[in-house]
Amino acid sequence: MARAAPFAERLLAWYEENGRRDLPWQHPRTPYRVWISEIMLQQTQVATVIPYFERWVQAFPDISTLASASLDDVLGHWSGLGYYARARNIHKTAMLCAEQHDGRLPESAEELSALPGIGLSTANAIVSQASDRPAAVLDGNVRRVLARHTATAGWTGKAAVQNQLWKEAEARLPGKRGADYTQAIMDLGATVCRRRQPVCPQCPVNADCQALAQDRVAELPTPKPRLKVGEKTLRLLIVRDQAGRVLLQKRPPAGIWGGLWCLPEKDAFKPAGRTRPVPLLQHRLSHLKLTIHPELARVPHATQVECDQDMDWFDRKQQQRLGLPRPVSELLNRLDQGEFE
Repeated sequence: MARAAPFAERLLAWYEENGRRDLPWQHPRTPYRVWISEIMLQQTQVATVIPYFERWVQAFPDISTLASASLDDVLGHWSGLGYYARARNIHKTAMLCAEQHDGRLPESAEELSALPGIGLSTANAIVSQASDRPAAVLDGNVRRVLARHTATAGWTGKAAVQNQLWKEAEARLPGKRGADYTQAIMDLGATVCRRRQPVCPQCPVNADCQALAQDRVAELPTPKPRLKVGEKTLRLLIVRDQAGRVLLQKRPPAGIWGGLWCLPEKDAFKPAGRTRPVPLLQHRLSHLKLTIHPELARVPHATQVECDQDMDWFDRKQQQRLGLPRPVSELLNRLDQGEFE
């Protein structure tokens, strides 16, 4: 029986025919564009990321522009992608690069991984894709490919399992074509070696896939231990003035929707006059189930409302430029559409 070609050789041949080579961050594939795309792609699918990425690079075409932007503007362009700490870390990194690296990202993975929000896998992805130097990556898609190909059991978030997968990732690197290889192994996990219903007959490395040989594809990688999902109730006020503006409050940096503009919570703020309830809203975060009870209040004049320093009035056009949590955006859209009349 003929011996299978090296893993990288088979994967790159597959990529030539099946890989994704028209993604917007690949044209041009600069360190900045790769960095932004890699952070956006954490926890988020490619199809969702593409329009966000295109709007982002129009607003912030380089690190200098991003560093000089306000955090509100940055969060506004991120609004809807979730996991907002990613956007705050991008802004922090841009300011650090403007101050310490002449407005550029560092070239080495070691320096990159020292910046906020950039782990070793992301740093290596930037290096390999922007410079074409082969470097091991270990995002969620790659972990799944390698856990199955080597039949490595155990949750891939565990340090011991990760260390083993890092070794496997490094052992499979090609001698050149780092950019193509990085995209290829991520594409393989996203399109063929999928979490559910993987298409094993189409896999270019199925000849020596240990999970396939052992009939363990469905059980690998080992699922993450289930976390207990908490529940929380929020009572939010939709306060509108005579000009149609809505009162919003900036949330503290830590906690739910940290640093975003939000509707004020009823317990922390009492508007003049009566409020009336409107239909509740359910929203799921990764670790929390939220039940939101909104109440609507109208005030004849904004000056009648005593606002804290972290509160302000915003019209519809201004709201669209802010970083708003998705359920808040949904409530304001329903308000504008007259659903609460």
